[in-house]
Amino acid sequence: MTREAVVVDAVRTPVGKRGGQLRDWHPVDLLAHTLAHLAERTGLDPDRLSDVIVGCALQRGEQSGNVARNALLGAGLPTAVPGTTLDRQCGSGQQAVHFAAQAIKSGEYDFAIGAGVESMSRVDLGPLFVPGGGQGDWYGERALARFDGNLPAQGPSVELVATKWGFTREQLDAFSVRSHRRAAAATDAGHFASALVPLDGAAKDGSTAPMTLDEGIRLDIDPARVAALQPVFSPDGVITAGNASQMSDGAAALLVAERAAAEAAGLRPRARVVSMAVAADDPVLQFTAIIPASQKALDQAGLTVGDIDLVEVNEAFSPVPLLWCEEFGYPEDQLNVNGGSIAIGHPLGSTGARLLTQLVNELERREARYGLLTICEGGGMANATIIERIA
Repeated sequence: MTREAVVVDAVRTPVGKRGGQLRDWHPVDLLAHTLAHLAERTGLDPDRLSDVIVGCALQRGEQSGNVARNALLGAGLPTAVPGTTLDRQCGSGQQAVHFAAQAIKSGEYDFAIGAGVESMSRVDLGPLFVPGGGQGDWYGERALARFDGNLPAQGPSVELVATKWGFTREQLDAFSVRSHRRAAAATDAGHFASALVPLDGAAKDGSTAPMTLDEGIRLDIDPARVAALQPVFSPDGVITAGNASQMSDGAAALLVAERAAAEAAGLRPRARVVSMAVAADDPVLQFTAIIPASQKALDQAGLTVGDIDLVEVNEAFSPVPLLWCEEFGYPEDQLNVNGGSIAIGHPLGSTGARLLTQLVNELERREARYGLLTICEGGGMANATIIERIA
């Protein structure tokens, strides 16, 4: 019998700005709160969980020591439930869902959680997040020697991408403004509300209050102010703080199950995982693997890009979704329809799980069939996932 991996439910926290409303949340507690909410709202017997798989990109400080295990214990899940934490850079949360779905399709698991968390407020971000901060110390001599010492940070890499595809500053800024406007419209229309985990955030004066909105969205974005921002990585470059993703805090989690097991347990599957792919490309350009990853996912599914109703391409920087759209000839009005990480924020390890959550909800809202998510990742990798709404 063919086993199907399905998404039973998906939730996420509101996304906080670095140093913002989620700054007082220890990342383990933030994820624990998210897991507890998911478990409560699905009603699954937690003893049936085989694993909790969590993406986290910056595994140091408070995010070291296996966030997944500590968070599931903090969530009150049974001590017999194991957990593991993985790092596939910006796609970590997406990869966590992939591993859960793959274990289910293989027959090893019937129920698992794929999740992600990142607190960019509470851990050392390292040199890659400081313009001109130099290389990290994690490459080793052999990898550096292979590329003549040229394994740049993502900022210089994305400038190379913008040059290769010929994107102008005006194009990149226009995309950024659109991201904010779409995210603001989705927020006003309540499109995110059903997936949000209820929690309290901290105000500037230290008081706490319910946090019900993503903190980074500029509801009244001013194109003139975006255009006035100075380039960050090169004096004559095109990348600014306005057309790059925001450094953020957040968590997200999805309950993934074998379809027959879920239905036997009285749970209604919301989406089917159709295909999953991971690919790698030039580590100097870094952002281009979204193309082969997406094509692999389409080929595995027996679909063409024309079959896909909605696409999410993570907005690490404006050139990334723009190059995907150009390479596939995809309609921009079906891409990142509710904005993306430029507006909402990009808590690295959780973004993949957040975007899958968003994709499930938007397919349901539009009564559409297929959605594709792809995320570029440090080192020149990318994941891609195709899901199908279950009517």
